[in-house]
Amino acid sequence: MAEPRPHNHPEPSAVVLAMLRAFLRTAAARARSRAPRPAQDDDVLLDAPDDRLAPALVAAAHGEHGPAARLLAGTRHDAEWDHRDRYATRLAAFARFRSEWLDTWRATAPDDPDALLVAARLAVHRHWDSPARTELLRQVIPSVVAAAETAGPADPVPWRTALDAARGAGAEHAEFERLWEQAVRRSPHHYGSHVAALEYLAAASSDGHGECLDFAETAAQEAPEEALVRALPLHAAFTCLTATGTGTGTGTDARTGGATTAAVRTHRPRLDAAADRAITLSAAHPAADPWAAELRNLLVYVLVRLERHQDAAEQLRLTGPYVTSFPWDRDTDDPLGGFLRVRADVRAHPGEAAAATGTAAPGRPRNGYGERVRPGDH
Repeated sequence: MAEPRPHNHPEPSAVVLAMLRAFLRTAAARARSRAPRPAQDDDVLLDAPDDRLAPALVAAAHGEHGPAARLLAGTRHDAEWDHRDRYATRLAAFARFRSEWLDTWRATAPDDPDALLVAARLAVHRHWDSPARTELLRQVIPSVVAAAETAGPADPVPWRTALDAARGAGAEHAEFERLWEQAVRRSPHHYGSHVAALEYLAAASSDGHGECLDFAETAAQEAPEEALVRALPLHAAFTCLTATGTGTGTGTDARTGGATTAAVRTHRPRLDAAADRAITLSAAHPAADPWAAELRNLLVYVLVRLERHQDAAEQLRLTGPYVTSFPWDRDTDDPLGGFLRVRADVRAHPGEAAAATGTAAPGRPRNGYGERVRPGDH
């Protein structure tokens, strides 16, 4: 444990400390990889927090829950449901390894809806990768739903957590629909709830690409211009492009990892339209914006699979240094390395970039579309 800093030295800003943590996480990701890496990978950050989340993570690292409590309370008060969802997910992921701050928070405020939200998300995260995931999540669903019921009439985020738990537990359609109704009653355009429903639909039918695209396109069309859920067709395109075993009498192309199956060829115009819609959404954000990083990383992945390499290169430029684990962890346990290889291929050999997003490696359980199914992926 480091010695206290002398009082005559100014404390570094929380944002600086958070960026240091991001650098360290990036370095750790590099160290875990045994595969060769492209050169010039020192200009990227893996899962870097934005300037609102960063102070909360820094404080949590020191065992303090106050900044996290204030952050989530602010998102609840201002009805920033997409921010609330993402921040709760990141805080829960942090608590998997450093939970003292959350334990203290729950002990001092056992009925705090924000503490209950993070604790519920943590419970789902802890069980997701277990071989006994189905049974374990069935056991926690009652407590997750109870926490959601105490969250009030406006907050959809705890119900998104319940949807993830139900999806992982293999819930019957009627049970999932009941939870879905609770979520959309509170916020009809909450992105995370729609992602959970899309992934449940994908798992329910391994060849239901059309139904997934229908669901996503309808949700996007009904949403306000600035709503994040307008990116849902991109997520549906991702599930289609990464599907396994979906061809009808055709094999998969080793260079595109399944992007030339009969199902994909059938829906190609809709996949392109989903990418075009996401390009428009990306353009509404500044370049090198941490908030838009996951959208842009997913968009690059889809564009490369569609062999739209010039568009992918432009999104890589807009992404800047911000790499997100999703979607690259769909194919590899080294998401940073996966991103860097695709980026290098797009820059050096645009016509061959599709080969870099090939067949998925073994890892966490997958749904019927071959995707690494994790709670809280956006």
